[in-house]
Amino acid sequence: MLKIIIIGALPSSLINFRGELIKSFVENDHKVITMASGATAAEIDSIESLGAKYIDYSVQRNGLNPIADLKTFFKLRKIFKAEKADLILAYTIKPVIWGGIAARLSTNAKFYGLVTGLGFAFQKSSLKRNLLSWAVSWLYRQALSKASGTIFQNPDNLKTFTDKGIINTDKAHRVNGSGVDLEYFSKSNLPIYPLVFLTVARLLGEKGLREYSQAARQVIKKYPDVVFNIVGPEDPSPDGIPLKEVNAWHKVGDIQYLGGKEDVRPFINECHVFVLASYHEGMPRTVLEAMAIGRPILTTNVPGCRETVISGENGFLVDKMNVEQLIDKMTWFIENQKQLPTMANKSHEFAKERYDVHKVNHELMKIMELK
Repeated sequence: MLKIIIIGALPSSLINFRGELIKSFVENDHKVITMASGATAAEIDSIESLGAKYIDYSVQRNGLNPIADLKTFFKLRKIFKAEKADLILAYTIKPVIWGGIAARLSTNAKFYGLVTGLGFAFQKSSLKRNLLSWAVSWLYRQALSKASGTIFQNPDNLKTFTDKGIINTDKAHRVNGSGVDLEYFSKSNLPIYPLVFLTVARLLGEKGLREYSQAARQVIKKYPDVVFNIVGPEDPSPDGIPLKEVNAWHKVGDIQYLGGKEDVRPFINECHVFVLASYHEGMPRTVLEAMAIGRPILTTNVPGCRETVISGENGFLVDKMNVEQLIDKMTWFIENQKQLPTMANKSHEFAKERYDVHKVNHELMKIMELK
């Protein structure tokens, strides 16, 4: 029996993205400790119902605040020394960076970093972002230099880390995203018309929500019965879209903004086409959920997203930030509705073949030498 620590930032992600992995560890007689920041009593109950212990720690998910980050580092080092784990798995930027550095300096446990996307810091465009990219790359290098392995969710992110010399290729691994529970996100028939497009995403500019709104505005002029929905919460990131702006789209009638939802299944069930116009992803969980339910996908030809679509079979890929291409493909879906059931079935088959959470977790356990 091993003692395993799993570190995330958001408590909800431990339940939604790592719940099945936690259960797999517990079922294999390992002792599991989970860590995140700011859990509610209900979230702690949900995590502990999986058979794991929960420890709260402070982490500032966005931005580089040296004082807050140092507090995170010292807290993690203290916990690692006290718990004496055999294996530590951290995911998302701050837990990987500060967890990796703390593990180097406080424990002999095997450390694995799970990179779920490169995020805001790696999107170069200005001097400020380029400096941020350099700083984050340097921190990743410190965190992962002694790691037993680094796990990626798409080949582009893996290549970025190896090309930058952040990690060595012999310790780089890839899995198909976080996986999706095909029983929870079970296949459903397409609803009756009018046609409904849906995107599920945090309110961030780099999720392509502004392009989605602009495309909707143009498509509705020609097809006024078509519906465009957004489901997703606000986000405090520097790239966050103000709720006032999203509500303005809603007020004009281009978009129906439905707010953030804990359970997105009813909204996916009610749509015909799932859209994610993101600029970058690790592997978009919302797209996998829509594929599992059986929905055609319209997404961007960027790392993480491009792996989910065979163009013309289960959906289409468009260039990021390209409103005209979004309009063109949205129009195709409207004018070729008889082809949607075939594409929906292809999405579900693709999800079952590649993204079943049990297959993904089996690969993760093999990488960490737990199988």
